[in-house]
Amino acid sequence: MSQDQHGDLSAFSMLDLFRMEADSQTQILTDGLLAMERHAGDAAAVEAMMRAAHSIKGAAAIVGLQVVVQLAHGMEDSFVAAQHGRLKLTPERVDVLLSGVDLIVQLSRLDDAGAEAWLAANAAQIDQTLNAIAGIADLPELPALPSLPASAPAPLPQETPNPTELQAPVASGLAGEEAETAAPAPRTGAAPAKAAAQNFDKLLSLASESRINAHQMHPFVGALQRFKRNQSSLFSAIEHLHEAIARSADPGLMEKSLLALQKTQPLKQFMLEHIADIETYERRLLAVSQGMVDEVLALRMRPFRDGIHAFPRMVRDLARSLGKEVQLEIEGEDTLVDRDILAKIESPLNHMLRNAIDHGMEGPYERIDAGKEAMGTIRMEARHRAGMLSIEISDDGRGVDLEKIRQSVIERKMASPAMAAALSPGELLEFLFLPAFSLKATANQLSGRGVGLDIVHETIRQQNGTVRLESEPGRGFRALITLPLTQSIVRALVVDVHGEAYAIPIVKVESVVRVPQAAIHTLENKQFFELKGEHLGLVSAAQVLELGEAASQAEDLPVVVIGRGKQSYALVVDAIRGEQSLAVQAIDPIFGKMRDISAAALLDDGEPVLILDVPDLLLSIDKLLHEGGLHQLAQAGHAQQRRAKRILVVDDSLTVREMERKLLLARGFDVDVAIDGIDGWNVVRSGEYDLVITDVDMPRMDGIELVSLIKKDLHLHKLPVMIVSYKDRPEDRARGLSAGADYYLTKGSFHDETLLDAVADLIGDARL
Repeated sequence: MSQDQHGDLSAFSMLDLFRMEADSQTQILTDGLLAMERHAGDAAAVEAMMRAAHSIKGAAAIVGLQVVVQLAHGMEDSFVAAQHGRLKLTPERVDVLLSGVDLIVQLSRLDDAGAEAWLAANAAQIDQTLNAIAGIADLPELPALPSLPASAPAPLPQETPNPTELQAPVASGLAGEEAETAAPAPRTGAAPAKAAAQNFDKLLSLASESRINAHQMHPFVGALQRFKRNQSSLFSAIEHLHEAIARSADPGLMEKSLLALQKTQPLKQFMLEHIADIETYERRLLAVSQGMVDEVLALRMRPFRDGIHAFPRMVRDLARSLGKEVQLEIEGEDTLVDRDILAKIESPLNHMLRNAIDHGMEGPYERIDAGKEAMGTIRMEARHRAGMLSIEISDDGRGVDLEKIRQSVIERKMASPAMAAALSPGELLEFLFLPAFSLKATANQLSGRGVGLDIVHETIRQQNGTVRLESEPGRGFRALITLPLTQSIVRALVVDVHGEAYAIPIVKVESVVRVPQAAIHTLENKQFFELKGEHLGLVSAAQVLELGEAASQAEDLPVVVIGRGKQSYALVVDAIRGEQSLAVQAIDPIFGKMRDISAAALLDDGEPVLILDVPDLLLSIDKLLHEGGLHQLAQAGHAQQRRAKRILVVDDSLTVREMERKLLLARGFDVDVAIDGIDGWNVVRSGEYDLVITDVDMPRMDGIELVSLIKKDLHLHKLPVMIVSYKDRPEDRARGLSAGADYYLTKGSFHDETLLDAVADLIGDARL
């Protein structure tokens, strides 16, 4: 381990250096043993393992870990025997050697204080491992499976020992006591890694600001260009004036006009030279700032292998524990991925692999009966595609029984038999992502609880990614995962909504279209249009984001399609600016989780923009549809239609709030609701309302304070406000009216017509 590779190592103790050495060398041993198991006689793998075992032995001797020295020496002897053909590394012998590798890893992570106690507590198991490695040549070799015979017995032979039982005496004792007696090594790199990540974020923020400042040079250069054009017009006028004076034959004027003309020449040259210099400076500034952003992002990128190096061993061990033979093939290990994304997707990928082994892969004899190789193969491929990270996991197992999913959907009453029969294969596979949905009748340690794919789907969604499943019964299963290359920079579609800029991550955008007003249809008070043979519901982005009414009268509506399958919606915006790469800035935690918003950023011109949380946005749209509060989009040519008056109901009681809302909706009013005074104050300022109906006793802000704020506001003081309260004493009524309320109605005498009559007294009919 050279200093050139790892930087300054002077701050690390000898034990820390040994841990670093052990981590890298044990990975070589694991990879080599798995390679030897798949391809017997791999001389390069044997030689690499010999060097790794020898390095571990020497490093362990320096720090005084004699147990590790003995383990590495025994393994080195096995590799020498395998190199000379005296020992065949069968799966059973690989089991024993891997248990030795695991023990070396455990020993390397002990600290000085806990090492002696751990060694004493696990002495018997350590001796078992040492003896097993020393006697590795005495392990029996199991007969090889036949290669695709015409017929093979389905059950495994009873006399064949379970491969995991050969390893169990070696490693089982360590697992039970490890949690109690093992003292994990201090993670010397954890704090520096966290500090480094914070430094990356700061550098990226500074680099992004530099890029924005560089872009702000462009309007300045544009202003200079306009000034140059105006200057040229002035100079041209001076030349024309000089020519007119020359024709007048006045010597005094001739001299003055000639002097003025001569003074314009250096000004013209000065402007040309300096504009050229500023344009050059702008190009250099843009190049340098973009280069800074790219370099900071490159520092955050790690090869894909860093997150999945343990998977081949996990697949091999898990398959053997189930009596199966499975290998993992990985392509694209050098594909670069943001370190944060890599850390987040490790668990989902682990779930996918475990599901493939447990659910999809057949036993060796079953595979042979089906005309397949006895050893199943899972392939994992990572690559960059269209600016995104694409991960494909496929296997050659039995696939998923779509009819079994369909039957389970019907049994769980998730769909009627007729609806279930009409579901496509893709729609059926989507059910696997639902919580508690499993095709296994009984749960075991690996699966059957219905949480695996649910976790996968949720984690990928949180990373602004998508996952799609495909299955071919009898041939295999495939999962396609698409993720952004980095979470620090997001490629987004920038749109205008109610005069403000919003950004939608491009990975969440299905399509962008312009919809003619004539193509919009209405059914059951819901508007939709047809796109590629599918009906897509139209939703106003301004309404979902609670920014007020959408007032577009254009013949064509700019629409952004978000969501997939039956949860697809067409979001109507004011205008579409285009795509930009945005440096993501987290919103201050003091604001908590903002509905429909995931983060913030600055556009190239320095304008702030909020990045929409599309999954949250889809939930908000579903809520609007469920409540029946979706507004009709204004249509050109129908401006003469009268707008429904809007009423805001503010009440902390769900029952009262819903009753009032339904009464008013039935009378034809548009109704929004707020759950308390603070919520009501925020809502009333973000929309245009004709009336506010509020309760008095509410948390955070009561109705009296809300009325006072409305009546003191410069823009809202003319808005009628009605108080509906259980308090019916004269002093309560006087307090409400003195605060500015236009009407005071007591809930004790409240009934349907009372409320509606009071509303009619204040604002008249529902339509303007």
